[in-house]
Amino acid sequence: MTATSSPSTCDLCDSFRDRTDAGFRVLPGVFRSFGGRPAFHGPVRTVRCFEDNSVLRELVQAPGEGRVIVVDGGASLRKALLGGNLALAAAKNGWAGVLLNGAVRDLAELRAADVGIFALGHCPMPTARRNEGTLDEPVRVQGEWVRPGDWLYADEDGVVLSDVKL
Repeated sequence: MTATSSPSTCDLCDSFRDRTDAGFRVLPGVFRSFGGRPAFHGPVRTVRCFEDNSVLRELVQAPGEGRVIVVDGGASLRKALLGGNLALAAAKNGWAGVLLNGAVRDLAELRAADVGIFALGHCPMPTARRNEGTLDEPVRVQGEWVRPGDWLYADEDGVVLSDVKL
């Protein structure tokens, strides 16, 4: 495995299927890949926001250092939390990926960005900018808790979370 390749989520599940604690979790298969990287992994930073991407906009401008942003957007598909400009900023600043419990837009631009992007769906409507949202707090995504510092692994087969690097 090279520095940029991700372990297979199926292989991880095969290896950890008998783990009985809550440290290894699999998210439901509701996320679709929209970014230029079909597989990604890294330590997590979290954002909680609802139809307002102000906090996410600031975060993608910061150095990513190979980390993954997990966004709890309340599963809203009414407004897109991430579009082409933010995807390009995430790629430029070294983020490995973004997982959104919400929607994206600018699909052609997302595919061209060298960053992993998983989301529930897409919508052309942008968000409001009310400067609301929180950073680096535990979030609940599709029924599973995600905490800053968890490790996220994503590929075409799914999304796996762990409390330690695997």
